[in-house]
Amino acid sequence: MFTQFRNIDTAFKHVKRFTILFIAFLVLVCGLVVWKCFAMVSAANGKIYILANGKALEAVAAERKDNIGVELRDHIKMFHHYFFTLDPDEKVIQRNVTSALYLADESAKKAYDNLKEQGYYTNLISANISQSIDVDSVVLDLDVYPYAFRCYATQGLVRSTSTVSRKLVTEGFLRNVSRSDNNPHGFLIQRWETVSNVDVVEP
Repeated sequence: MFTQFRNIDTAFKHVKRFTILFIAFLVLVCGLVVWKCFAMVSAANGKIYILANGKALEAVAAERKDNIGVELRDHIKMFHHYFFTLDPDEKVIQRNVTSALYLADESAKKAYDNLKEQGYYTNLISANISQSIDVDSVVLDLDVYPYAFRCYATQGLVRSTSTVSRKLVTEGFLRNVSRSDNNPHGFLIQRWETVSNVDVVEP
């Protein structure tokens, strides 16, 4: 009879231990499922779809710090594109320079005013010169704010009789500002200056 009681007690302990382990396992599985669901919902909330030319394209939202180098380089390229892409048309010059001045502080405005006073834009119009620019590379220092940069580019001046290439080097700093239609990246170039602008000598 005592043996039977001992067997029942042993069986009860085994069942109790098994039940505790099973419940712990279920709690662990439930915790993993809840965590995975939250992760999937967060990932789904970070995606939007853009309709372009009849096709749905997926766009993924990210923190600004994840893409800050890309955004800074594109901001610098767009500023130089607007400031240095000119045609012999006063309205085109005014439109492009105005777009560039939204992306920089008064240092760019001073450079524009100096060129205007020197008759640079008048000469482009009177001589029918088109000016273009290709940004070769942009060097950034992301360790110190405001972010310092140096831009290396090639300028092209197309005349009716010849084409001249120039190597252009500029530098400055970038700080954060609010995004807008005129400044989609939300940066402002400050203390901008031209370091070098020399003709390329053909060999």
